[in-house]
Amino acid sequence: MEALDQLLMACHCQSINLFVESFLKMVAKLLESEKPNLQILGTNSFVKFANIEEDTPSYHRSYDFFVSRFSEMCHSSHDDLEIRTKIRMSGIKGLQGVVRKTVNDELQANIWDPQHMDKIVPSLLFNLQHVEEAESRSPSPLQATEKEKESPTELAERCLRELLGRAAYGNIKNAIKPVLIHLDNHSLWEPKIFATRCFRIIMYSIQPQHSHLVIQQLLGHLDANSKSAATVRAGIVEVLSEAAVIAASGSVGPTVLEVFNTLLRQLRLSIDYALTGSYDCTAGVSTKIIKEHEERMFQEAVIKTIGSFASTLPTYQQSEVMVFIMNKVPLPSSQQSIEAGKAGENRNRLTQIMLLKSLLQVSVGFQCSNMLTALPSAFLDRLLSSALMEDAEIRLFVLEILISFIDRHGNRQKFATISTISDISVLKLKVEKCSRQDTVFMKKHGQQLYRHIYLICKEESNVQAHYEALYSMLMLISIELANEEVVVDLIRLVLAVQEIAQINEDNLTAYNRCALFALGAAYLNLISQLITVPTFCQHIHEVIQMRQKEAPYLLPEDVFVERPRLSKSLDRLGPEVFFWQSKISEVLGGSGYNSDRLSTPYVPQLTDEDRLSKRKSIGETISLQVEVESRNSPEREQRAPAEEITYETLKKAIDSVAVEEQERERRRQVVEKFQKAPFEEIAAHCGARATLLQSKLNQIFEITIRPPPSPSGTITAAYGQPQNHSIPVYEMKFPDLCVY
Repeated sequence: MEALDQLLMACHCQSINLFVESFLKMVAKLLESEKPNLQILGTNSFVKFANIEEDTPSYHRSYDFFVSRFSEMCHSSHDDLEIRTKIRMSGIKGLQGVVRKTVNDELQANIWDPQHMDKIVPSLLFNLQHVEEAESRSPSPLQATEKEKESPTELAERCLRELLGRAAYGNIKNAIKPVLIHLDNHSLWEPKIFATRCFRIIMYSIQPQHSHLVIQQLLGHLDANSKSAATVRAGIVEVLSEAAVIAASGSVGPTVLEVFNTLLRQLRLSIDYALTGSYDCTAGVSTKIIKEHEERMFQEAVIKTIGSFASTLPTYQQSEVMVFIMNKVPLPSSQQSIEAGKAGENRNRLTQIMLLKSLLQVSVGFQCSNMLTALPSAFLDRLLSSALMEDAEIRLFVLEILISFIDRHGNRQKFATISTISDISVLKLKVEKCSRQDTVFMKKHGQQLYRHIYLICKEESNVQAHYEALYSMLMLISIELANEEVVVDLIRLVLAVQEIAQINEDNLTAYNRCALFALGAAYLNLISQLITVPTFCQHIHEVIQMRQKEAPYLLPEDVFVERPRLSKSLDRLGPEVFFWQSKISEVLGGSGYNSDRLSTPYVPQLTDEDRLSKRKSIGETISLQVEVESRNSPEREQRAPAEEITYETLKKAIDSVAVEEQERERRRQVVEKFQKAPFEEIAAHCGARATLLQSKLNQIFEITIRPPPSPSGTITAAYGQPQNHSIPVYEMKFPDLCVY
């Protein structure tokens, strides 16, 4: 072998082909030997040969035997640990040699064929897997110590990196597929440490422009495993999430929505599995027991991964993804199929919650200075219509999503607790002037936002988290999107919310009422300090002080605590503990704010959405009350009575149906007459009508052609000259060209 090695080294490039066949036969003989030393000797000779660059390719040379034999050596199970390690090391070096020899030469045996890859990749992974410590490696193996370089694990990693680094676009699929199969066969998705490590090596080794191919392979594998255990699917999804972060902008590739579509489909399937308890929805009996908490873990993993992918996208694509997710949310008012029955309701609710969670995950990383592009009308309409649903959890998600859009300067956390602080400067708020686009956004959508805030405040199922979210939203609109007009509207809105609690038409609980009073106090306290009108600040401060003395249960410090201190006697409160619309409009009007608008009570606009909303009863939907009763400020005791629904009004409503019936009957008779009556009768009837029409037309012509005489008998023209009556049209002489 030494003689052969020296001959090989001395061979010139042109004549090496003649010698190589004999040389490789010798190496193959050594590798077939039972003795480890001869196997290692044969491998070393092959590696020396692999490092020689040849000018001319050899078409007839085959490396199939070497790939198989080196792969076998990688899996060596020799009793002696030291010899086993040496054989495995030789096997890895041999595979590295085969790759180097063949990878750059297209005319050589194609190493990227599945038959070769299915042996090479699992052999390397097998050695990577048998590592004592499970910590993640650095992306570059160059810092490894000499001792570590001698371990099969380190060598296998280096060989795998080299192999993947040389993979061209068309070969990525063949290189990744064996990895996925190996992880499946050895159940390595569940403790996902090894799977994550493998894909970290893959993502750092391949060329960046190919990274989306790896992601597509993983997504395809997730689909193929859609009926596997939840822990396996969760492992695949978490590996996806890691891979997406490493690949950054290249992770999604050209098919952006396809990635999110796959993840959302998996989410829906998981919800079905959790509800039916079976992987096969058609068969009631399932062989596998589905654990609900494992499905929930999988769902959380998918949501986290959706966030990871979205964070790598540019803003305009993030916006598209959010619209895409929102369109998947089943809503009562939409065309989407809402499933009936108890199971259907459960499925809809879980789907809504999971999709809104995904949307929240995307919106948290979303940064956009222009609110008009961030929240397109169609998207906002759908989002707000889900804010009117009965489910308290769904309403909270909608509020959180809106807050994450509006908060562009990171002020959200400063309003996490509702309180009446005396000095706003301790919050260190970042406030910028409202941009023109934001003003346009509020002009277009402001009333819609106020209306939904107002309607959410009326919900009895609200808890502390809802009031905190409402408070944050009111404050963030005031800081991020407010000009004078918006501030005026927000103050009117908060006063209307105070009135909800005061009049209590909706029979809210004592806690809900106290919470609304406290919410109003906390908001007005901060807004008065933001707009710095001394008399306004004074009025707000006086009312808060009065509440501290007389009714502390109307302040956030007493309501939004673990054990709220409430009062049952909310209907017997004195006027001094309320904020007065008349007083506020007077003090702000004096500082240049629109006092007319301020003194007008806020009334939410009724829309079709309310009629479509699930919670509305049929009596409210087909309402006969034409006038919407206006809500007035707390000081107005006398309220205009709404139109009463009496026997007469109901009779009129029914009579209108009878009138329609008569009209329909009359039309039917006319049609019948023209179909069945004799021609002479129809002609006489039409002739009479034509004569009548002609006489009417003649009258109209008379009026238009002959103007009424002026008092003097002549018409004075513009220049003051008398002018005769105009000649009738039929007496006028027209030029020949004008006559047809």
